[in-house]
Amino acid sequence: MRQAGVLDVGCHSALLTVVRRRPGTVLEPVFSRKVRLSLHETLDHDGRLEKAGMKSVERAVAEAVAADPRLRGPEVFAFATSVIRDAPNRDEVIARVARTTGTRLRVLTGEEEARLAYVAARQWAGPTDGELLVLDIGGGTVEIASGTGDRPRVVNSLPLGARRITRDWLPGGTAPSPRRLTKVLQHLRESLEAVPDLPRAEPGGRVLACSKTFEQLARLAAARSRTRRTGRRLTLPQLRTAVSLLADAPPSRRAKLPGISRHRAEQSLAGALVAQALMEACGAKSVEICPWSTREGLLLEHLGVTRTPADRPRLAG
Repeated sequence: MRQAGVLDVGCHSALLTVVRRRPGTVLEPVFSRKVRLSLHETLDHDGRLEKAGMKSVERAVAEAVAADPRLRGPEVFAFATSVIRDAPNRDEVIARVARTTGTRLRVLTGEEEARLAYVAARQWAGPTDGELLVLDIGGGTVEIASGTGDRPRVVNSLPLGARRITRDWLPGGTAPSPRRLTKVLQHLRESLEAVPDLPRAEPGGRVLACSKTFEQLARLAAARSRTRRTGRRLTLPQLRTAVSLLADAPPSRRAKLPGISRHRAEQSLAGALVAQALMEACGAKSVEICPWSTREGLLLEHLGVTRTPADRPRLAG
């Protein structure tokens, strides 16, 4: 029975996920190990990982791969997301991790992350006709993909992630005034309007949101709703209410709100603003929360559930 693993090293954690494919299932969990990180606290003003950040990545990768020695080798695809990919000292970080742990982190372009998020979302959604629009808000970038088949027709990756917007526009995660919130939204809207042929929600199509940012905002909205509290859908009115709620609370108080985790509290306001601008620009009145994204896209392709384009990176093995 074939199995595959992905080690996803991001800003907040190094997550090792191992799955297998059995008859009647797509991805059956086998093993999972998460090691917490706080890389956003170890970045200098240029986005370079300082020594403390590099050491924490080394430690997290070592702990994750040591969790089960049987998982070492080509069956595990280890990759780093934008916090390392976009760092000026990326090559140094990757070389140090490889030297000390024996695991070489790879980097995917933003467009490739968008493609894989679409692949995962399409499989998760099941057989469906019509357009599928996939939105994914990361720390450094936002990924957008759309299409009607197994592969996306259009992919975009934009430097509008929640961590980046927090650093550039909302230091400390707070807005000093309503005017600042307006300026941030204006910047986001203008940036999205400048994208040629930005995909839009189509009548009869589906819009899936694949990120922790959307997931936590949906939980917050569901907890405050007097109707169905599923947390699996987020509407624009709910999102605008969430923006106001998050703007009125410092990060320490946000961490106590339903759905908002402590380690994402500081960037939660920026994430909500990005989500609002993104949904508005794409004409999406609501989104469905999809728990699968880039990581699951890699696993699906490695296990042969979906096809891998010949010119795209795939898992070794």
